[in-house]
Amino acid sequence: MHKSSYPRSFSHIGLTVPDIQKAVKFYADVMGWYIIMKPSTVKKERDTAIGQMCIDVFGEDWEQFEIAHMSTSDGIGIELFSFPHGKKEGPEFKPFNTGLFHFCVQEPDIEALIDKIVAYGGKQRMPIREYYPNEKPYKMCYVEDPFGIVFEIYTHSYELTYSSGAYSE
Repeated sequence: MHKSSYPRSFSHIGLTVPDIQKAVKFYADVMGWYIIMKPSTVKKERDTAIGQMCIDVFGEDWEQFEIAHMSTSDGIGIELFSFPHGKKEGPEFKPFNTGLFHFCVQEPDIEALIDKIVAYGGKQRMPIREYYPNEKPYKMCYVEDPFGIVFEIYTHSYELTYSSGAYSE
């Protein structure tokens, strides 16, 4: 087995939302993400590559769903799904259980982004906090989109935030 010393890059994340049109509008207007494929319908059909692929992934218990593709400024893909018979409320917040807990975006003007998220129906889950008070201006905050999906905002890159070492001496 060949061991690679080069870290894999992140390609995309898939989010299930209750209303694809509202989600695309939120993420385009608030987050500034590019729409690279407008919402479209995928049908359960074995004679198309996408139809067969989705049968492989989702099984047989579906007929169709909506999908859209967006991108962040650094090329990370956001794949939005909306299933007609799925639960329409946000997921229960259970960070202690195994599974995806959150994703994080970077925005130097954290206060303005939080204000915009709240103005568009999202929530601020906590006060804005500093990682290294009185040392570095690195801030963070957990928020929710209008659909109950939890994510985090950093003011600085992941590498800069954690490269200074431990949280306390």
